[in-house]
Amino acid sequence: MKYYLIAGEASGDLHASNLMAALKQEDKNAEFRFYGGDKMAAVGGTLVKHYRELAYMGFIPVLLHLPAILKNMSLCKKDIAQWRPDVVILVDYPGFNLDIAKYVHAKGICKVFYYISPKIWAWKEYRIKSIRRDVDELFSILPFEVKWFAERGYPIHYVGNPCVDAIAKSAPAHSIPQQQIAILAGSRRQEIKDNLQMMLKAASTFKDYKLVIAGAPNIDIAYYRKYIPQDIPVSIRFGETYSILKESAAALVTSGTATLETAILRVPQVVCYYIPAGKFISWLRKKILKVKYISLVNLIADKEIVQELVADRMTLGNIIASLRDILPGGKGRETMLTEYERMNQILGGEGASQKAAQEMVSILKKNNI
Repeated sequence: MKYYLIAGEASGDLHASNLMAALKQEDKNAEFRFYGGDKMAAVGGTLVKHYRELAYMGFIPVLLHLPAILKNMSLCKKDIAQWRPDVVILVDYPGFNLDIAKYVHAKGICKVFYYISPKIWAWKEYRIKSIRRDVDELFSILPFEVKWFAERGYPIHYVGNPCVDAIAKSAPAHSIPQQQIAILAGSRRQEIKDNLQMMLKAASTFKDYKLVIAGAPNIDIAYYRKYIPQDIPVSIRFGETYSILKESAAALVTSGTATLETAILRVPQVVCYYIPAGKFISWLRKKILKVKYISLVNLIADKEIVQELVADRMTLGNIIASLRDILPGGKGRETMLTEYERMNQILGGEGASQKAAQEMVSILKKNNI
């Protein structure tokens, strides 16, 4: 069968590549064409567009790059129509992917599957209307989503979380943490610009610890150096995020998949996410967001396991105090590690990619595709 996948950022590239490898095991005749990245390309198939040309975050960057975004969207639609896949598999990235789903459904080209569902439980709940209309099957990697969608009359598949698989494949056996603090400042330029400097200033107050930045694959080292204070010694390593975390006593992490990966690796963390106009954003967050937490760790556990320093709560003093609390000897460290174990039990074990691939191929075969 022919599979067309669309992933718009680094984490999507990783999870889509693992799904593709699993699909090849289930379907020996699998052919792939995709918008994605290097990891997907390594599995095989045709890379139409790299996610580097798609990953824009925030109102202003999106507005400035709108012509390029619309051009890529138009190219994607034409490419799908010409290639005529058996299924389009959308991976997160809802702003782009839901528009593609609408097009594919309206044209009756093929089935539409969504892998790693849009986080509409956090905001933009109205998008469930377009998901009901345009998406044939939705595959979730977060256990609490099953109940949320079911309550709104849209049953979905929970297949486990692919972060568990990715970590199991790439990370060695757990080692004794070194005198090291990991800095994960996000995968987008705007996140790095807003967060990195303050994260480093806070971590550097702990003089007994060396600092290591886990570099995002689509960001060059020169960009990081723009936001590193000259008086703070820090190293930057690319392609070694899991290794860096396993070596570290604690981590400062921006919101997103990285918070969950850090928890799966049992590394105590503080979630840091600075946003300009913090007080206004904090007020707006209470009015707009439909969830109590922003980190996946707390959402899965349905309680505050990790400290979330967001918007106006992200201050130098708050980061220092929270980090001190989870470093060895800190009063909150053991509690966090215990809660990590409970969260990991909720999340489930390995095999998310295989389970998703099995269900996808089974559904397609039942529909005589």
